[in-house]
Amino acid sequence: MIDAFFYGTLMHPKILQRVIGNSGSHLQICPAVIKDYTRHRIKGADYPAIVPYSLSRSLFDRDLEEDERCVRGSLISGLTDEDVRLLDVFEGDASIKIAGVAFGHRLIISIKEYTRELAVGYPLGPLVSLYDVPPTDAMESLVTTTAASQCLEPGRGMEVHTYVWCKSTFELRPEPWTFGDFVRQSAWKWIGSEENADYAEVDGRRAMEGIIVQS
Repeated sequence: MIDAFFYGTLMHPKILQRVIGNSGSHLQICPAVIKDYTRHRIKGADYPAIVPYSLSRSLFDRDLEEDERCVRGSLISGLTDEDVRLLDVFEGDASIKIAGVAFGHRLIISIKEYTRELAVGYPLGPLVSLYDVPPTDAMESLVTTTAASQCLEPGRGMEVHTYVWCKSTFELRPEPWTFGDFVRQSAWKWIGSEENADYAEVDGRRAMEGIIVQS
């Protein structure tokens, strides 16, 4: 089983359930933070990115305080290999495909946005069953963005997988992305919509049962 830290769209339980294709009854969730990362809006996108503070420092006009160098999100425990495979397609070790034409030939270029990396997550509360927690309660517990510094003590952390932005920081905006704004302004694009293009590749991969057809 795999533990993961989510900080963007997958903080919403309904979006997570939609991506992995099941109710998530085998999963547990709690609020958590990771330190020495910053979360940013991506130019032209509703979803965010995190990058190590060592890379994002140039985006700010001052040194950030410790709490500002922490990202709050959700820690999910108990993911299966199949869950992670689908999550990689949706938001992690996946690529954006750009089609174009050059010298009379149609080209498709894959550009990776994220890599799945290991980090240390610090739980901000006890793990509870995702299946038993009403989505509204789960969301409310994650809206606050201020990290609890006392939870960052050595020995309280646990190894988690998370998805880190691997493209240029020039595509990021310095102002932070917040889950509350996403829920109020953009979550409707992912919830109850079967036409969202962000689900297309993960649905196709699930339909192929993991078989990748080389063209």
